[in-house]
Amino acid sequence: MKVITEAILRDELRASQPDSYRVPEGKILSPAAREYLQQRKIRIDMGGAKFKYNPPKAEKSAPEQNAAPQKDEAPTCARQAESAAAAAQGAAKYIDYDSGAFYSEKPEHMTQLFGNKLVAKDHPRILFRGKLDSLQALVVLNQAIISESSASRRLVDDLGDILSVMREMMRCDVLDVPFENERIIGLTHAELRERSHNPMKYFAVKQMTLPDYSMGKSYALLNQLRTAVREAEVAAVQAFRIRSGCERSDVVEGLNRLSSALHIMMCMYLADEYKK
Repeated sequence: MKVITEAILRDELRASQPDSYRVPEGKILSPAAREYLQQRKIRIDMGGAKFKYNPPKAEKSAPEQNAAPQKDEAPTCARQAESAAAAAQGAAKYIDYDSGAFYSEKPEHMTQLFGNKLVAKDHPRILFRGKLDSLQALVVLNQAIISESSASRRLVDDLGDILSVMREMMRCDVLDVPFENERIIGLTHAELRERSHNPMKYFAVKQMTLPDYSMGKSYALLNQLRTAVREAEVAAVQAFRIRSGCERSDVVEGLNRLSSALHIMMCMYLADEYKK
């Protein structure tokens, strides 16, 4: 009897939200898989798990009695397998996110993705979180450097807004909840896009102006953050890509908006907006 694990369901249902899931004939759901469907409010349809009933036959000879179990014995096997899986889950403290395996203790090479779900520490999702964590540390460091140089308080505050968006993004990923954001540095997503693509119109700054040391330390630090955000966006795509789509387009889109916001801040700096 084949068991459908949570990992199998996640891969199968990532791009859809059906009302029900039909369990194929000859297969059963692991307890973790059942819990996953219940959390997503997907009804479990056992219609596919039907077994033909064979009426009793005459007593068989010894060799026939030792033959493989008939198909009508499959429901009992399914219940036994399901019971064993439930017992294993009951004794387990952690569940492998990818394979559905159970652990009573967390292996040293693994870490929590969210809840009691474990992945290896080099899992793409964990590598992305590391990038996002490093990015936040870089924002704080650059805030400190810019603040010490007696630069505009507004510039430091705008970086603080960038930092708060990153922290919210991290929180949503760790809790496995949607990331929602409407404004960054006071601008809507549409306004960010418009200003980022038309810097001459809004800031009298040429598009794609290459950074140079003569533009100042604060400008160089902003450019450093912009490139670091781009690196985090690439890590996010690698972590959340599924087939030709993306599992967390909200996070990837958020990073794209952060990159636009930092580009706008660079344009504002060149336009002396932060000196006003």
